[in-house]
Amino acid sequence: MSNKVNKPIKFRVVTALAASIVTLSLSGQAPSPRPNLVVGVMIDGLSMEYLQLLQGYFGEGGFKRLMNEGVTITDLDYGTTVDAPTATAIAFTGAVPAVNGVGSSVVYDSESRLTNGVFHDPTKLGNFTDETVSPAALLVSTIGDELRIDTGGLGYVYALSPDQATSLILGGHAGNSACWINDVTGNWATTTFYHDTPRLVAARNRMQPLSVRLDTIAWTNLMSVDKYPDLPSYKTAYPMRNTFLRKDVGRFKAFKASAPVNAEITAMATEYLKTLNLGSRNEFDMLNLSYTVQPYDYTSDADGRLEQMDLYLRLDRDLANLFSAIDAGPGMNRTLVFVAGTPRRTRTRRDDEKWAIPHGEFSPRRAMALLNVYLIAKHGNGEWINGYHDRQIFLNHELIKRNSLDESDVRRDVAQFLTRMSGITEAYTIEDIINLKAGVNPQAVRNNTVIEKAGDVFITVAPGWQITDQGSDFTLPMVERSGVTTSPAFLLAPTLEAKTISTPVDARVLAPTVSGILRIRSPNGASMPALKL
Repeated sequence: MSNKVNKPIKFRVVTALAASIVTLSLSGQAPSPRPNLVVGVMIDGLSMEYLQLLQGYFGEGGFKRLMNEGVTITDLDYGTTVDAPTATAIAFTGAVPAVNGVGSSVVYDSESRLTNGVFHDPTKLGNFTDETVSPAALLVSTIGDELRIDTGGLGYVYALSPDQATSLILGGHAGNSACWINDVTGNWATTTFYHDTPRLVAARNRMQPLSVRLDTIAWTNLMSVDKYPDLPSYKTAYPMRNTFLRKDVGRFKAFKASAPVNAEITAMATEYLKTLNLGSRNEFDMLNLSYTVQPYDYTSDADGRLEQMDLYLRLDRDLANLFSAIDAGPGMNRTLVFVAGTPRRTRTRRDDEKWAIPHGEFSPRRAMALLNVYLIAKHGNGEWINGYHDRQIFLNHELIKRNSLDESDVRRDVAQFLTRMSGITEAYTIEDIINLKAGVNPQAVRNNTVIEKAGDVFITVAPGWQITDQGSDFTLPMVERSGVTTSPAFLLAPTLEAKTISTPVDARVLAPTVSGILRIRSPNGASMPALKL
């Protein structure tokens, strides 16, 4: 009797359980919707130490929102000290410079003996600039390129940056446009390589030209000087004031290194979001931006800590304004934001003489003259050195060949001679790099060297020594100091839970990780697996 009563009950229970299992299985297979908007942000010089120092001074909507709600990577590792365009290329392609082709923002042409921007391209014209550039030197695809391909070109990809080279990387090959601020005119500029520059760019140049506004812009401390942490008492008596007056020839370069430029980027970004309805269409769009918190080198005081901290505090507000604009548009619940820093460089100013820190001056021009005299004495008359650029010596290969000399032997001889010069602690050849015998981290040095554009011999200048006669207009003398190779990064999306990754993460994983969240292909040069988040 009881068996007859229990049988249908057992059947119903089993059926219900089976249905539940099927439902759970199906719900587990259903993918979450892709974001409508992707916002990629590169911050030049971002330091986790400064974020921690100033965390109590930040508002709730900027850096704190990233740190409290997103995935925090405390150390995104670029392998060696790299400049902002090089780091940006690594982050957006998932490939090292040896693969992606961008090892420096400026490259030296040994034949013409001239330097050019890495993206110099005389076949393209400039819009609102006389610069002739294109992203052709970037040899692989970017996250933005893959997004455009995935959407059949219906998804928009736009880029804004103070810097030309960084902007072209952020825009990629397939992007709609990439804009930057011209060093000479202050115009928002782009290249004819791109065919979809928003009208608002021309409107801003015409109606709100930076060349006019810059006379009225002054960068002062955001709060009372005595409230900034870790400042010596003598600094708390002097508020800062940095201006960009018309009489200063390099004022646009100074502006592009200051806190006000971040506000300019944010203002343009919010206009893009509103005017172009980014993230509010059927296809998902991408907006890539670049900011700076690098030490400000255009002050009269060698101690730039006040400007440094103010850069962070003002950028925190700019990020909050950017996120508010996203909230008001497609919504942060439909947006993926990823933020990556580039390694912080040290200030280029030398400490005051009164501190008696050992120092010296290294003149590349004088060093090359001495080197050429040495080679003449050993191999005969001739101009044995084609040039010097960025701690690299370029030899005259034609003259070496004409004298039936072995290039590798000459390079090795040059390296040995250079190590005997005052101010040079190490010299290594291109063969040393290829054979993983250069630097503290030989593999990283090899990864971050574009062999086709590299010099014959590389030098390391002693810490504290100032490198003079760089040979570029408005270029500040450089003081050597050991640099960092890491910077923090953040990922913020509705599908990601807040967590902190405190172990170093190879910078090449960022691109495949972002691509994985978007469910698109990784850039074609990416070789690292995505982070498991």
